[in-house]
Amino acid sequence: MTFPWLTFLGLLPLVAGLLLLLPMGRGAARTLGFAASIATLALGIAVVWMHATGVTLAEQLPWIRAFGAWWALDLDGMGAAMVLLTVVLVPLVLLAEWDLPGARWSAQAYFALVLILEGLAIFVFTATDLLLFYLFFEATLIPVYFLMIGFGGPQRGRAAVKFLIFSLAGGLIMLASVVGLYAVSASAGQPSYLVADLATLDLSGDVGRWLMAGLLVAFVVKAPMVPVHTWLPDAAEQSTPGTATLLVGVLDKIGTFGMIRFCLTLFPEASQWVAPFMTWFAVLSILWGALGALASRNLMRLVAYTSVSHFGFMILGIYSFTTTSLSGSMFYMLNHGFSTAALFLAAGYLIKRRGTADIAAYGGVQKVAPVAAGVLLLAGLSALSQPGMSTFVSEFMVLSGSWTRNPIVTLVALLGVVLGAAYVLRLYRITMTGPLTTDAGAAFTGRDLTGLERWIMVPIIGILLVLGFVPAPAVALVEPTAVTTLQHLGMTDPAPVVEGVAR
Repeated sequence: MTFPWLTFLGLLPLVAGLLLLLPMGRGAARTLGFAASIATLALGIAVVWMHATGVTLAEQLPWIRAFGAWWALDLDGMGAAMVLLTVVLVPLVLLAEWDLPGARWSAQAYFALVLILEGLAIFVFTATDLLLFYLFFEATLIPVYFLMIGFGGPQRGRAAVKFLIFSLAGGLIMLASVVGLYAVSASAGQPSYLVADLATLDLSGDVGRWLMAGLLVAFVVKAPMVPVHTWLPDAAEQSTPGTATLLVGVLDKIGTFGMIRFCLTLFPEASQWVAPFMTWFAVLSILWGALGALASRNLMRLVAYTSVSHFGFMILGIYSFTTTSLSGSMFYMLNHGFSTAALFLAAGYLIKRRGTADIAAYGGVQKVAPVAAGVLLLAGLSALSQPGMSTFVSEFMVLSGSWTRNPIVTLVALLGVVLGAAYVLRLYRITMTGPLTTDAGAAFTGRDLTGLERWIMVPIIGILLVLGFVPAPAVALVEPTAVTTLQHLGMTDPAPVVEGVAR
């Protein structure tokens, strides 16, 4: 280790967020917060570039010697993609929530909590010590809870407590596995929480399955998968669009990230044992989430249910155990973050003007707000994985990779693609087409997206389009992690089957 770039990257927004908790003027606080997010963006891009060019970024210092815990950070392709997603979305969210009219707490508090959340998320995605990961994993709950309590809707208390109960329950089960892994490593001669050390232990058999299950439960809640997904629609409905963007677009990726980083790497035998169960539950999430979106009457709940469905695709790719499906799942994690941001922010723009998230309260909006309609359409097309959008590439990779391992499961999962088109087209038809309703006309006439709102959407939609047409750099970033993970699993891609042709 030379200069601790990853530590500095996480501390930059974290320290700035703590400084914003001190008394200062509103203008100065927002300027400081946004400047800190831009500085983190610049440093984050530089760090990812260093990783891509082969610079060693690993940091490893003794922390709690008795437990074998280390301050250990590093960056692989998957972590780099998640760090990049985080540092790009945060300044856009701060711009989108610049004013926060009607909020119970000040914009200064919002900026502080978002920056603290950003710093904690960066440490989650770079931690290579399991205990360190667990502590940051749990710490991210604190700013999210207060973002919901201080800036959420009328049922924010209930939604925030439900989110906390589900997350803490999963975290408590995970803690039992963290303690169990300490006992296993200590019995092997040297206690250690370093992922590299834990990966060398023999964690096969019932002990490994139970320890893996404890971690997996926490990640399944975080992802979230059916049937432990119910906290997400409530949380999204009662959050601001910016908070929902960070919660679903960034933090929920900790679930799929953890499955790959810890479950597959540390427990290859147990992961193969649970794979059939996980792939079918992934399909259940795909279909249940899509049906939930199709039945939703609330804009924010609809977007939340689309994410339940999309997380199902990611988990299907993870547990299909092919290079293509696993790379596609990691690429999907990146794409989904931007797609969800586009949908939540577009929904927020509509709600701000109409004053309600009720889908039935809209109608014919494209006649008076064509830019808002166009943004919603592009965001919707990314959600249904339209060709030309980066989500299409990742979803195709997941399905084509899983087909070689699980054709029947994949065939059922394809129904989610059809349902995705149905819920997106239904949303656009009800809100944007048809006759202009009187109330919607009064709310939107002369109130199309402002210049700032348009500029916020440009990089999000631009990234979805650029990676849709030129996905190779992003795939090349995450593919080495997929290859290494499959090596840990001791698995290889299925050999291609060429059918004989009768002459």
